[in-house]
Amino acid sequence: MSDRLAKMQCVPCRGGVPPLEGDELDRLAGELDSGWEVVDGHHLRKEFSFPDFRQALDFVNRVGELAEEQDHHPDLYLAWGKARVEIWTHKIEGLTESDFVFAARSERLYEGG
Repeated sequence: MSDRLAKMQCVPCRGGVPPLEGDELDRLAGELDSGWEVVDGHHLRKEFSFPDFRQALDFVNRVGELAEEQDHHPDLYLAWGKARVEIWTHKIEGLTESDFVFAARSERLYEGG
């Protein structure tokens, strides 16, 4: 994982900027841990596995706390033994560097289940 991204803070998007695409999108995606996927050039997605519901719930709660702290709010999905995180910048309907920062910081909250 990129320590560079995980050490950064999310910067709120005010809109009016184009979403990332092409080489810049590929470069940032390459800095994330395996398992993250760029879906249709629009959002990031990763599913995390856990041995039970409680640990998946704890992870979702930690990501939720990070979201509030960073003012960057992903879609979170919780089920027995798994959690999925989906991230994009709603104001521009696409990806910014801050989405990759949030993904890297979320990854640090994962303890491998």
